Amino acid sequence: MNSYTQAAIAGITLALSAVPAHAAVNRIKGNPNALILDGVRVTDDMETFYLSGQLASPVDAKKAMADVKGIDEMGDSKVQTISVLGKIKTLLAAQGYQMSDLIKLTLFVAADPRTGKMDFAGVNEGFRQFFGTAENPGTVARSTFQVAALVGPYYLIEIEAIAVKQRSGGSADAASLGPSADAEAPDTFRRRIEGSRYHRLPPDLRKKSALG
Repeated sequence: MNSYTQAAIAGITLALSAVPAHAAVNRIKGNPNALILDGVRVTDDMETFYLSGQLASPVDAKKAMADVKGIDEMGDSKVQTISVLGKIKTLLAAQGYQMSDLIKLTLFVAADPRTGKMDFAGVNEGFRQFFGTAENPGTVARSTFQVAALVGPYYLIEIEAIAVKQRSGGSADAASLGPSADAEAPDTFRRRIEGSRYHRLPPDLRKKSALG
């Protein structure tokens, strides 16, 4: 093996050592009929987007919040949940994300002043319009808290969100291996990465590497 080939192999080895762990989002759902996940495990090489808490808009989109005089102008818990998730969908799209990229939601729900109770069923009805649908078959990990009040008298729900996606410029090789790569033995996974890296080498360097 000549010095040129040794240098080439050393370069390949160095590149492989810098390959990040297989990028993946593992959604854990013990009960397939559950509305939400048990949890989500995210591996390396993923980009994370944290969204601040979002509140509903008036039912009449032309009406300013300052002009709202009653709860009927904001809608019940279901209507407000749909409004908030619609805002989150728009914010995600503006950053190149989709609803299917969401992994965690935190819901803060206030009692409806007309009933004096939190309408959890209404919240879930609104939630189902965005998750477990034909457009977005998946769901998210979720926590829900009942709060005494939100920042305004007519708000019934506020939602924080976390989304993840493949990092721009990340390891396309690892991402393309599919979810089964997590279960592979380290040597097998390394050989697959090595083969992918090998075919990216220039033809002359590829030939010298093979001869070594």
